[in-house]
Amino acid sequence: MQYIIQACCGQAIDVAAGQSITITDLEGQQVVDFFAEVQGNHNEFVSPGVTLDVNESLRLKTGDRIYSNLYRPMFLILHDDVCEHDLLHPCCRREMYDFFYHNGEGHPNCLENINHALKTAHPILQPINLFMHTELHADGSLSVKAPVSKAGDRIVLRALMDVRLGIAACSVSESACNAGRCSAIGVTVE
Repeated sequence: MQYIIQACCGQAIDVAAGQSITITDLEGQQVVDFFAEVQGNHNEFVSPGVTLDVNESLRLKTGDRIYSNLYRPMFLILHDDVCEHDLLHPCCRREMYDFFYHNGEGHPNCLENINHALKTAHPILQPINLFMHTELHADGSLSVKAPVSKAGDRIVLRALMDVRLGIAACSVSESACNAGRCSAIGVTVE
């Protein structure tokens, strides 16, 4: 099944254990907020914190697993063209746009897009930010750079349990996060 998630939008997709999920940056330099819940259980969900804890790394690579908040493996990374993803930042949301850009009212955001798609009301979501390029400096500071992904770059995951994905094409055009513009992403489930 193929899906196109338009710029600044989100979608829920059901995936069975064993299926592969290919997420494609269609135009290049577009961040994907990748969130997932165990089917039928809003209380077990993808956790970047547990993932970096178990993998002992701030970087994801082919062969790594992505874990739930209960330390259970949810996904296996089968292929990755980019190898640059963010495990630190929460979903963009109205308050973030107000804080940094003073334009949160009515601004599309990944928190609302994913909650709407999943029919949930999480007050905050910590996704895996696929293709997002965050630099960690020696003094502990962070900077968000333009993604290094090019048009057609992809990451391929295998679902290790039945999940309901909540995926959004990131809505930040005000910074380098999406290189100053937002675009659509492709998702294929096989």
